[in-house]
Amino acid sequence: MRVVLLGSPGSGKGTQASKIEERYSIPHISTGDIFRKHIKEQTKIGLEVKKIMDMGLLVPDELVLSVLEDRLMEPDCENGYLLDGFPRTLLQAETLLIELDNIHKDLDAAINISVRDEVIIDRMTGRRTCNKCGAIYNLSFGKPKVENTCDVCGGKLYIRDDDKLETVANRLEVYKTNTKPLIDFFDKKGLLTTVDGERAPEVVFKDICRTLEKVK
Repeated sequence: MRVVLLGSPGSGKGTQASKIEERYSIPHISTGDIFRKHIKEQTKIGLEVKKIMDMGLLVPDELVLSVLEDRLMEPDCENGYLLDGFPRTLLQAETLLIELDNIHKDLDAAINISVRDEVIIDRMTGRRTCNKCGAIYNLSFGKPKVENTCDVCGGKLYIRDDDKLETVANRLEVYKTNTKPLIDFFDKKGLLTTVDGERAPEVVFKDICRTLEKVK
């Protein structure tokens, strides 16, 4: 099963991706996670990407495609995968479908999680991340038991640069310009299903599963 998960920043893709990965036993591949790993390790790619992400801009297609291609070659992707955060542009989407067609492994579905901008802003500016284990909390829902302290490891919580209000607003504008056209692209290919992401995560997941059971 090869699935693409779409939605604006803060739409809940990460939460749903983890649920899909567990239920269907396919690897959750997040380009964001891959790049954050590079940033943490201060690799050449990481330093370059950090500058771009801190400005709320998209990482160039060539760099994303290069990193993703390496990941999809790993053995755990043989029977499928869930792509989260990729593709972000029409060029990336077109390239993905071409590459999959070349190896006779077509994309099975594209799931779009729809959430209004005002809800996204509230979610993201209230997000806090642990500086040790990376666990994520939110001041509107899912607060830590002790203020500014991670429930898992006791690490200190902080606001990531890409969760600050100015950056969030910019990321939403970039999403509308560059990524939203993907919804029409996958719809025309007959691959798209849109779900309402403003409901409880469990309800959203049930909707997603109804679609995935059809292509399993």
